[in-house]
Amino acid sequence: MSNIAEKTYETAPSKKVAFIGLGVMGYPMAGHLARAGHSVTVYNRSSAKAAAWAAEFGGAHKPTPREAAQGADIVFACVGNDDDLRSITLGADGALAGMAAGAIFVDHTTASADVARELYQAAKTLGLSFVDAPVSGGQAGAVNGLLTVMCGGDTAAFDAVKPAAMAFSRAFTLLGESGAGQLTKMVNQICIAGLVQGLSEAIAFGQKAGLDMNQVLDVIGKGAAQSWQLDNRGKTMVADKFDFGFAVDWMRKDLGLVLDEAKRNGARLPVTALVDQFYADVQAMGGNRLDTSSLIKRLK
Repeated sequence: MSNIAEKTYETAPSKKVAFIGLGVMGYPMAGHLARAGHSVTVYNRSSAKAAAWAAEFGGAHKPTPREAAQGADIVFACVGNDDDLRSITLGADGALAGMAAGAIFVDHTTASADVARELYQAAKTLGLSFVDAPVSGGQAGAVNGLLTVMCGGDTAAFDAVKPAAMAFSRAFTLLGESGAGQLTKMVNQICIAGLVQGLSEAIAFGQKAGLDMNQVLDVIGKGAAQSWQLDNRGKTMVADKFDFGFAVDWMRKDLGLVLDEAKRNGARLPVTALVDQFYADVQAMGGNRLDTSSLIKRLK
């Protein structure tokens, strides 16, 4: 069985690309690039995962980011955090050392705006381009090739990358200069944190009041309370199911980035800070790998 869904791809010139990081997001994203007709070479910390990807999609795999990046027009990456990102880009075995002048590095990691700007400058010094491009849509979005991608960087690099990146995207948008993609992802996570907490409280309240919450969600989902979270997570929260991709541990990492940035720019985020602590409660309950809608478990 394929690890990606069927998709009709937009016509785009075939590129030689590398993909670094084959986790729950990167594996299917790289798969869509291969299925769309691009020549894909992969690298993953676990070589067994890279070999499995190559066996499924027919690409090559290499033992270092540098070797994977050699000869690539575009190098895509999706890893865990700032330190992971530095480890696969910088140094003798890093991707930047293997890239030819004029090549473009596209980072899909949710990381800090600071590391995006740092790597943008490092790439520029080497005659390369760097685009920060965090994604929204979760594992399902990656599998279906329907991610929303928020980009920061130079227009020319963005324009060169977009046709290939649409293999795994439904929207691929330039929001501003280097770092703007990461800042936009932070806005996204602020919205989600508040929405999921509100939905959790609403469902818990309705259940304690003796209402049929599936029926209630059907009704209020046709009015002003409608949201993606209500439509896609409301009934699974009622059913006490929390295995839908984006984990609490990852959300806490993202909210940590948000709160650090808020300290720098002076933004006041009282609700976000509170919800971050609620996610800490879920972790303390053993819910590290549950999806973000598991906030409701605190209320039962």
